[in-house]
Amino acid sequence: MGSNEEQIFEEWDTYAQRKELHSRQFDLDGLIKNSRLKIIAITGLRRVGKTSLLILLRQKLAREGKKVKYLNLEDSRIKNDPLILSSVIKWFGEQGYLILDEITNVSDWESWLARTHEMLKGKLNIILSSSRKGLAVPNKPLRGRILSYESFPLSFQEFIEFKSLKIEHTTYGQGQVEKALEEYLTYGGFPEIVLSEGKTEKVRLLNSYFRDIIGLDVAEISRENISVVELFGKYIVDTSYFSASKCLNFFKSVGFKIAKTSLLRLERYSQESYLFFFLPIFSYTLKDRSQYPRKSYLGDLGFLYALSGRVDWGRLYENAVFLELKRNNSSTVEINYWKNPERKEVDFILREGTKTKEIIQVVYDLKDKKTLDREVESLKACAKSLKVKKGLIITKDVEKVEEDSGLIINYIPLWKWLLGPSESNR
Repeated sequence: MGSNEEQIFEEWDTYAQRKELHSRQFDLDGLIKNSRLKIIAITGLRRVGKTSLLILLRQKLAREGKKVKYLNLEDSRIKNDPLILSSVIKWFGEQGYLILDEITNVSDWESWLARTHEMLKGKLNIILSSSRKGLAVPNKPLRGRILSYESFPLSFQEFIEFKSLKIEHTTYGQGQVEKALEEYLTYGGFPEIVLSEGKTEKVRLLNSYFRDIIGLDVAEISRENISVVELFGKYIVDTSYFSASKCLNFFKSVGFKIAKTSLLRLERYSQESYLFFFLPIFSYTLKDRSQYPRKSYLGDLGFLYALSGRVDWGRLYENAVFLELKRNNSSTVEINYWKNPERKEVDFILREGTKTKEIIQVVYDLKDKKTLDREVESLKACAKSLKVKKGLIITKDVEKVEEDSGLIINYIPLWKWLLGPSESNR
C-alpha cells in the first residue's frame, strides 16, 4: 500500500470523526449487534442519508471505545484501483469495525467480501452501503452472509425533527403541522434539501439529484444511452401506472426506437436504484401479476414538483403512504394494489404469508359524495374478497370510525397517520 492511499484513507476517516450531523430514526445498536455475525449492508436512493448513517455509526462506536474506521470508496482517486480492498485491510487490520461507503463502485467487491468474511468472521465486522439494491440481493458467494437494511428519505416525523418544529396539541399547532406536511409533500425528504433555504435552491438540488441517479446508477448499470434513461424517468414521473406497451408507444411518438425488453430492463434497474418503485396487482396467478400494469411511485416525493412543475395532492398523498409502508415493514410483508373485474380498486393491501394484515385506501379529498361512495364500495369489495373485518382510509381532514356492512372503517388524516402511534390510534 502506498503512502498516498493511506493518506486518502485517513482523510475520509478524519472527515467522519469531525462531521456534525442530525440523528436519524435508525436502530444503530441492533445494527452493531448483528454485524458480529453478518456483513451489514445499508442500501437506498443516492443522497438519501446512507453516508450520514455510516458516519453516525462510526462516531457511536468510537465513543464506546471500539476500533473503527470509515472510508468512502466512491472517491475517484481510489475506486478504479483493482487492489484497493486489499490495501484497505493492510491499512485497517483484521479486527474491529470497518465501514465502507459505496462498495459497489470498486471491482471484485463480491468475491472480496465473501473471502474476507469467511477468513475473519468473528474478528472483523464489516458494514457497507450502496445506492444499488444488488448489494442487498447478492450473487451466490455472498448469499446468507449479508443482512440488509434499506434507507429511505426522511419520514415526516424526521422532517419535523430536522426542521426543529414543536408539535403543539392546539388548533394553531395542527395548522403548523399541516403547513409542514405541504412542504414535505412538495419538496420531499432528502436531508440536504429539507435543510436548504429557498424554493429555487430546493428545486435545483432535486434536479441535480435526479440527473445523478439517472447517470450514475440507472444508465450505468442498464448500459442504456443516458438520453433514453432520462426520457424514461420523465415518463414515469408523469404517470401513475406503468406498462411496457404504453411506454413503448410513448417512445415511438417522440421519435425514439427502443425495444420492449429494454424498457423492462429500465423498469428493473430504476427500481434497483430506488429511483422508482413499481407495485404489482394482487393476484394468486403469476400471469396476472406480470400482465396487469404496475402502479408507479417515486423514490422521493420532491421529484414530482421539481421535474413537472405541478403539485398533484392525490398522487403525493398516495406516494407518501407507499414510502411510509416500505419504511416500516419488513421484507416478509408483501405490498400490492387490489382490483376486481368490476374495476373497483384499493390502493394498498399488506400480506404476510397467506394472511392479509391491512387494506388501505388513500383519498385526498372526500367532500364529493360520489368519490366517498366509490372509495368505500371499493374498500368493502376488497375486504369481502380477502375476508378482513377492518379497513383504513387516509385522507386530508376526515377523522372518524364507522361501520358499514360489517366492515369497520377507520378514517384518519395523513399527517396524523404519518406521525405514528403517538398521534393516532393506528
